[in-house]
Amino acid sequence: MLKGSILQQLKSALENTNRPLNLGVYYKNTLVALCHALEDGILVSGSQPLVITAFQRGKWYLQEAERYHDLAQKSRHVVIMAAPDTGFADHPTSKLPNVDLVALNSEDPVAQEWHLIILAPSYTAMVLCQELSEADYGVGGRPTIDLERKFYGFWTFEPARVEKTIELAIAHINRYNPELAQQLKSHVQAIAQESAQVEPDDLNTIVSRVVDYLQTSEYSIKQIEHHQVLDSNLVSNELQAFLRLGQLIDLADTGNPLAAAEVAAIAEIMGQLLNLPAWQVKRLRLASLLHRIAPQSVNVQYCEAPSCPLIPAAQVLRTMPRLSAIAQIINHLSEHWDGSGQPAGLIGETIPLESRILGLVADFQQRFTHLSQSHTREEALSTAFAQCQQQQGKAWEPKLVDTLELLMRGMQQGLTLPVSPTKISSGMWLIEEERGARNEERVMSNE
Repeated sequence: MLKGSILQQLKSALENTNRPLNLGVYYKNTLVALCHALEDGILVSGSQPLVITAFQRGKWYLQEAERYHDLAQKSRHVVIMAAPDTGFADHPTSKLPNVDLVALNSEDPVAQEWHLIILAPSYTAMVLCQELSEADYGVGGRPTIDLERKFYGFWTFEPARVEKTIELAIAHINRYNPELAQQLKSHVQAIAQESAQVEPDDLNTIVSRVVDYLQTSEYSIKQIEHHQVLDSNLVSNELQAFLRLGQLIDLADTGNPLAAAEVAAIAEIMGQLLNLPAWQVKRLRLASLLHRIAPQSVNVQYCEAPSCPLIPAAQVLRTMPRLSAIAQIINHLSEHWDGSGQPAGLIGETIPLESRILGLVADFQQRFTHLSQSHTREEALSTAFAQCQQQQGKAWEPKLVDTLELLMRGMQQGLTLPVSPTKISSGMWLIEEERGARNEERVMSNE
C-alpha cells in the first residue's frame, strides 16, 4: 500500500480501533458499476452532497465528464483529483462554478487511487481503492483487457468512515489549493448541521440500484473470453451491498450494535445442534446477518398462504436472484407455530425451518439485550429464555425451544459465542451453500 495515499492513511487511523479496515480486491468493471450506482443516488437524493473523486489520470475523468456535468447540477460542490492529461481543464464540466480540479503530481500516491466520496446530509457513500502495483499483478503483468485491471480497497455507506475520509482528502487537497480546502471544510460543517434536520435517504433503494448496476455489468462481460473471475467479483459485491446495509442498520442501533452478529452466532449453533447440513447452516447465518433489513414488527396486509408476496422490507433482497431463498426466510420469520403470525398465517411445519429458527433466536436475543440493561447476565439469560418458553407451542416450535434451552444452559456455564462483525469483503462463502443445496437435492432425487 502506497505510503501517503488516502487509503493508507485511513487504514492507519483505524488500525487500533475495534473495526479496522477489511480490504477486498475489485476489478475495474466492478468499480465502474459500483460508482455509477452510488453516483445515481446523488441524482435522487433529498439533499445536495459534497463529492470528492480521484480518477488516477485525467483521461479517465474525461470519459465520465458528461456524467459529472449532470451530477454537478445536483451537488453543492464537486472536486476531481487526477494527474492531468490533455483536455483535463478544457471540458465544459471542468468550467462549472461548483466544480474544481486538482491536478495531481504524477508521483503523488493519490494518483494511483480511485475514489468516490459522497457526503450529504441525507446520504453518505464511498469507494476507496488503489490499483495493484506491477509486483502485485505477478508474472502476468498488467492485464491487456482494461476491465480486468485490479484494485484493492473497500466501499461503504457508513457515515463515520466517509467523514474521516473526507477529512483526509481535504488535508491532501490543502497541499495543492489551501483556499479550496478551506471552502470544503465549510461545506462539511454545513452538512453536519443540516443532517440533524433532514430525513435520511432510503438505503434500500440505493442498495437495489447497486445490485442492478452490478447485474447489468455482469451481463456485459459475457463476451470477454475469461469472464468467470470477473463475474464472481461482481456477484460478491452484490452480496456485499446487502451485508453493508445490514451492518449500517446495526450500527445505527446504539443500544444493540451487534444484534445481527449475535443472532447469527446463536442461529448457527442452533443449526448445528439440530444437525442441519452445512449449506443450510450457511443460509441460516446469512439470513441472520440480513434479518434486520426486514424488522420483525411489520404492518402488512394479511394474505392467504401459500401465495404471499414479500413484505416491502424483504422485497429488496429479491433484486439479487441468489438471495431469493434468504428473502423468503426473512419474509416468514414473524410467522407463529400456531398460525397466528404474519404475513401469511403459516402454521407448524409449513413455516420454513430457517424462518422458525431465526424468528425464535431474534426474539430471544432482543429480549436478552433489553434485560441486560437492568439485570446481571445470568438473570437476563434466564428471564429471556423463560419469556420465550411461555410461547412454546404458540409462537415457537416446541422442539426449537428445547434446543435453545440446551444452548442457554451452555451460555450460563460459560459457553462463549463466536460473535464478531462479518468481514464483508470476504462474504462470498455465505452463498456457496446454494451449490451444495442443489447437489444434495440432485443426490436425493437419484436415490
